[in-house]
Amino acid sequence: MRAIVLILRVALDSLANNMPYWFTGAGALAARLKPATGAAPKRISSPAPRRSDLIELSDLPASRGRGSELEWLCRSGFRPGFAVLLVFAAMWMAGSVAGAEAAPTNQWLLPFVISDSSPAIENDGTIYVGTFLQKLWAVDSNGVTRWQFTTGSEVKSSPAIGPDGTIYFGCRDRKFYAVSPEGKKKWAFTTGGWVDSSPALGRDGTIYFGSWDRHFYALNPDGTRKWQFETGGAIDSSPAVDADENIYFGSHDKKFYSLAPDGRKRWEYATGGQINSSPALNGEGVIYFTSVDGFCYALNRDGGLRWRLKTGGATESSPVIGADGMIYLGVNNFLWTITPEGTKRSENDLLHPIRASPTIVEDNVIYVLFGYGYLVALDADQHTLWFYNLTNPSYASPGIGADGSLYALSLHDAFCALDTHRPLARTPWSKFRANARNTGHVNEPGR
Repeated sequence: MRAIVLILRVALDSLANNMPYWFTGAGALAARLKPATGAAPKRISSPAPRRSDLIELSDLPASRGRGSELEWLCRSGFRPGFAVLLVFAAMWMAGSVAGAEAAPTNQWLLPFVISDSSPAIENDGTIYVGTFLQKLWAVDSNGVTRWQFTTGSEVKSSPAIGPDGTIYFGCRDRKFYAVSPEGKKKWAFTTGGWVDSSPALGRDGTIYFGSWDRHFYALNPDGTRKWQFETGGAIDSSPAVDADENIYFGSHDKKFYSLAPDGRKRWEYATGGQINSSPALNGEGVIYFTSVDGFCYALNRDGGLRWRLKTGGATESSPVIGADGMIYLGVNNFLWTITPEGTKRSENDLLHPIRASPTIVEDNVIYVLFGYGYLVALDADQHTLWFYNLTNPSYASPGIGADGSLYALSLHDAFCALDTHRPLARTPWSKFRANARNTGHVNEPGR
């Protein structure tokens, strides 16, 4: 019987994408996520799914009427065993009778986007994302692919968008690229190693990034080298730039660095392990980051230790900052809420590893991608509002458009748009790379 239950759970999880709330993540996940006290999960409606140029969406269920999911399964060729079908139907009917709320539905879906690059979103709604298939994609907000730019290897770096619309990103062909909004190469800068670090952009147009060749680079907007700084290890940490144009990043040499805009070292701080995470800046001179030594650090503007908090593991998620000043961080299977004073206020066991950074949106709602492609929306107290299944693991932090559309990728399969209607929170560092354009520059209060 136990084996049958496990098989049913796996089958139901595989059907979870675009299903009602009570099926999504059937089994242990649904039992462990804690709903808001006294409130049902919020229903978020959407228009009918849109057609993309790479996938037919007419066979996806556009309605939530009784039987729509089962009819879609039959049309799509799914032939479950009789017992699985009975269990599925019973759970679906129970959810309908109970008035269960639906997770957001797809606006569109693009298949075969193998990526852990976090999307950058232009003011006109164009989405840029790198893929492991040696391409940078530009996708319109309606899901139509505008163009694809081919590189010499995988793109793990998350792109950043400059003031003139130029897209900057690193690649594992050891080059750093600048591409025009029309998809044409403006220039490429060659380094001595992979460029997994996502770029940060200074106000004067300087582009900052690290490389596995142990160097940190500053380039002019025309692609010429402004300066470079050598560390004792590879650099895949993505830099952050503060209001005074000082730059912050970590290295595999176990040190965290701050450089002046002219490339001079301001200070360094030694930790007990290599630093892969990217820093978050609170806009008031405090820098947050994690190290493989199992600690989350808060440093002052002058490099002095403000506090450190033991996480106990090699945290892959980078910290972000909520509207209330709380720091949110994925630690193994847990989402932690950390106070500005450095104490853990709460944690939520999401059962699967959290590698992507959370994203904070309006009303301090938290979006987290984790485990086998689950996307969960939590309130500030970490109560579940809804969750959704992308069906495959995801390491990329979701992007948020100006209209609140959420863009999420799974590592092996798909890139989708969800109609969440919540814009990014107005905080100094609300997501990985700080803002929708992924500039890595602190969002100053009042700007």
